[in-house]
Amino acid sequence: MTDDRAAKVKLFLLDVDGVLTDGTILLNERGEEIKPFHVRDGLGLKLLMQCGVEVVLITGRKSVAVEHRAKELGILKLYQGVRDKGSLCEKLVMKAGLPKEAVCCMGDDLPDLAMFNHAGFAIAVADAVKEVREAADYITRQKGGLGAVREACEYLLKCKGKWDETLRMFRGNQAL
Repeated sequence: MTDDRAAKVKLFLLDVDGVLTDGTILLNERGEEIKPFHVRDGLGLKLLMQCGVEVVLITGRKSVAVEHRAKELGILKLYQGVRDKGSLCEKLVMKAGLPKEAVCCMGDDLPDLAMFNHAGFAIAVADAVKEVREAADYITRQKGGLGAVREACEYLLKCKGKWDETLRMFRGNQAL
């Protein structure tokens, strides 16, 4: 599998609600937000980071659950309460000193379209709104929160020629 655009990715910027989650907002009796995350998405992100791709989470909402998940996965950059995702992406790409071609963005809804303008490769989840799917270079088969991020990570790793090496690590019972 080869996609030259995906093979160049060094920075992976992704939305949270509707991408890492299914978009459902659950509140407990104290008004605290509870978010279900797919375990395979987490492993996919860890594998991608091990191969040298920096992962950044960008979300319009604020959630302690997202902070905990980012920390658990070793994701060092989390931006919450972001109203203008496009401006933030532009700043992050400039600060990283990367060309647009080295950036991948993943989203599901209209606010994520602005991120796509700063990426050389854009990914939409299967259940993204029509406009996001139309702007994407790759559309996952899986829906947001149900393995779409894992699918995207595997695709990127395969395009980078790193998938077989990743599989060997697990077949040899080497821990992460």
